Amino acid sequence: MLKKKTLAVLAVVAVIMSAGVLTAQKRQVVLDRVVAVVGGSAVLYSEVENYAEMLVEQRRQQGFTSDRDPMNESLELLMRQKLLYNQALLDSLTPPSVESYVEEQLQGMIAEAGSIAELESRQHMAIFNYREILRQRITEQEYARSMQQQVISNVVVTPGEVERFYKELKEDELPLVPEQYVYAQIVRFPASQEDAKRRTRERLLEMRERIISGKSSMSVLARTYSLDPGSAMRGGELSPGPLSQLTKPYADALEKLKPGQISEVVETQFGFHIIELIDEPKNGLYRSRHILLRPTYSNDELMEPVKFLDSIANLIRKDSITFEKAAMDFSEDNLTRMNGGLVTNHDFLMSSPQYANVKYTATKFRREDFGNDRSLQDYGALTKLKVGEVSEAYMSEDLRGNELSKIVKLLEIIPTHVATLDEDYTTIEEMALTDKQDKVFKKWLAEKIDGLYVYISPEFREGEFEFPNWVK
Repeated sequence: MLKKKTLAVLAVVAVIMSAGVLTAQKRQVVLDRVVAVVGGSAVLYSEVENYAEMLVEQRRQQGFTSDRDPMNESLELLMRQKLLYNQALLDSLTPPSVESYVEEQLQGMIAEAGSIAELESRQHMAIFNYREILRQRITEQEYARSMQQQVISNVVVTPGEVERFYKELKEDELPLVPEQYVYAQIVRFPASQEDAKRRTRERLLEMRERIISGKSSMSVLARTYSLDPGSAMRGGELSPGPLSQLTKPYADALEKLKPGQISEVVETQFGFHIIELIDEPKNGLYRSRHILLRPTYSNDELMEPVKFLDSIANLIRKDSITFEKAAMDFSEDNLTRMNGGLVTNHDFLMSSPQYANVKYTATKFRREDFGNDRSLQDYGALTKLKVGEVSEAYMSEDLRGNELSKIVKLLEIIPTHVATLDEDYTTIEEMALTDKQDKVFKKWLAEKIDGLYVYISPEFREGEFEFPNWVK
């Protein structure tokens, strides 16, 4: 099967280097030395050794071994990160917001050590010094990740390229597609949705008044109440970006604000927001913070659509109405009701940036599709059904966290099989896109290595490198 090694490598570096970020032994402090310099960034022997040990352990757990010397492999991965970091600075990429990651890693390490004092003892430095070093490491990793994503962000594949890619695959490279489900659904939201929306708006207006009157700050309220997991721990602050990257109602409201000004309540597909523009936009990049709330319901309000859908399911089982007709008449999911309730991956593709260039809409779902970004309740309900049967009603959420109820009908179970272009286009398309991104990134990286100052300690120069032009 085609490997996605190059595109995943920065994420691996970030995870491993954050988990065991700094060396702590006095022996390493004494013996540490620079073994490589990429642009203006140095790679220490302790970093290479630490990363190599963790890489070997991670692969042992995964049952994977490499023919390469782990020290040389680790050195190359770290040099790649340094190159991307330096290029991100040259290209003036937006500085990443890393405070929440830093604190998450630091608190985890304090918990593992047992106390701040024990962690300070292990690292031979005060906690505030350690936090700064950790912040620099994670900032570098996030810059590198952003730079790599920018390099491949405009890569797309055409249907012709997908077909050529498939025809060039060897038999043992064809992926094995696990069991898949095709199903339909009828969705209902609580009938009191408008009342719940009104209550949510009123809560946000009260918060807005507290902020404007100086009784509280936007950042404190965001940490306490905001339902946006990506920004709440940062006081509601989003990473700087152009308006085009924001959902339109949010962008429209933000564009009208002056620095320090708080918007009225804004409704988007994610819920309700109040928004603050932090400072004047620079180079078209906006810095903002927000508080996100979604409507909440009483237990009675949540049970009302469940009871309604159970009555619909009983009518379907008695052949008093078809599932397709019931979906058309009663479902409140506009993406599926016109197609007899047939569920597709449209919402998933729209909400997942990594699949932004995957254009083909699929109706077949693997177990991992439910477990990662789709409702696990759907999978649990489907596994209890035979083909053609309709589930009991149950409460769930959509991908944006909105509460709802639904019934599902199992239309088809597709057994495990070797992927074909006709039956598994999306799977092949993802592979073709990853392969093309991989080639574009490698070509870009090789050119950057040629034009950049690189020094490698003699003890590592004879090692195996994926890119031999590191050695100059």
